Amino acid sequence: MAKNIRSVEAVLLLFILLLSACLALTAPGFLSWQNFFDLLNQNAVKMIFATGLVVVLIIGGIDISFAVAASVVQYITISVLMKYGGGSWLSGMALACLCGAALGIFNAVLIYGFRVVSIIITIATFNLFFGLLIYFTKNGKSIYRLPDWISDRIAFCKLDDTTMLYLPVAVMLAMALITWYILKYTGFGRQLYGYGSNPEGARRAGVSGWKVHLFAYGWLGVCAAVAGMMQVNIVQEVVPKALYGWEFDVLVAVVLGGATLGGGRGTVAGALLGVFFLALLKNAMILLHFSPYAFNAVSGAVILAAIAATQWQTLQRKLRGHA
Repeated sequence: MAKNIRSVEAVLLLFILLLSACLALTAPGFLSWQNFFDLLNQNAVKMIFATGLVVVLIIGGIDISFAVAASVVQYITISVLMKYGGGSWLSGMALACLCGAALGIFNAVLIYGFRVVSIIITIATFNLFFGLLIYFTKNGKSIYRLPDWISDRIAFCKLDDTTMLYLPVAVMLAMALITWYILKYTGFGRQLYGYGSNPEGARRAGVSGWKVHLFAYGWLGVCAAVAGMMQVNIVQEVVPKALYGWEFDVLVAVVLGGATLGGGRGTVAGALLGVFFLALLKNAMILLHFSPYAFNAVSGAVILAAIAATQWQTLQRKLRGHA
């Protein structure tokens, strides 16, 4: 399995290099630090989402409510802090992560407690979160008055006055490293993979389904909260509808990076490469004047291919078992 995951990442990296080479020939200035930094700055939020979503896919689940949950966290956090003096990075991120984890755990309790397919529950919570958010924000009213600490743009890597990486990229790298360490170097990380590959076998071996679900969905909730706060830092406002629809792009990216909808596979590196590849692909389609709907068609094709591959692998295992 490890070799297969590495091969997926290697192929995806090869496609990124080939696409970059094509863009370098057709778009002057593409191969520059400025453009590379811009791509990272523009996609840091999606990459943070992806680091959390890959954990849920590894255990065999799925969640399409995380982007809306991030919007809920944004609004709650900023509203509360502005009411009580403005807060700070420490209090803001602590409150955001607490809210995000609560929303993620809410999903986990419904999914595992009632033994309902995760996509059904998260479709329901997607609509629940979004409906309540729009209702309580008076039809999606934005917040423009922000605390100074989150409205300041912080550059942590600067080549010149226009070429720099901002705080969301640094936070994305930190979240990716934490998630990578948990999955690769902890016993619980191995349990997550084991549960995703064979839930019944994992339970017989003593792996707690409750702990697996609470952690996976809770961690995605934390990542969604962090991503939501970084989005506020980027756009300098809280827009309730800003992240609506992002869940599909992130899901496609994570699947493209090697995770399967059947569980048991996926890596942080693959998820990040998937986001970066889709960002490049979207740029290429814009430069080549493709219809905006073409990207949606490509995204849909990726999901169909992933489902077909998962079902094919399941069928092959069954045939080998009967052989």
